[in-house]
Amino acid sequence: QLQLVESGGGLVQPGGSLRLSCAAPGFTLDHYAIGWFRQAPGKEREGVSCISSSETGTYIAYAHSVKGRFTISRDNAKNTVYLQINSLKPEDTAVYYCGADESGYCSGYELPEVDYWGQGTQVTVSS
Repeated sequence: QLQLVESGGGLVQPGGSLRLSCAAPGFTLDHYAIGWFRQAPGKEREGVSCISSSETGTYIAYAHSVKGRFTISRDNAKNTVYLQINSLKPEDTAVYYCGADESGYCSGYELPEVDYWGQGTQVTVSS
């Protein structure tokens, strides 16, 4: 059974940066669509970004709130999907999750369904 593992979270000052990682030990993620989500205290879980790949190219999309600050990428050699998060604001504070969809397609910056979830990694932006 595929298990996703997130890492890279931590405490950072406003304006700082982190690189979050999503991996699935023992599995290849090449044909999965991968989404990043976050859930702030007292708020619902929201989609942040999505990446999918095909023979014709790579699809990437971002939520409006993070566009221009966050970057999603995939390293097939390391079988890992990253989320680089820059220019961080206190409102970015949340638990960040990755999800995988076997269908291999994003719907905008969302996944149409999530077959597998990770446990999340905490990002705290505070002075």
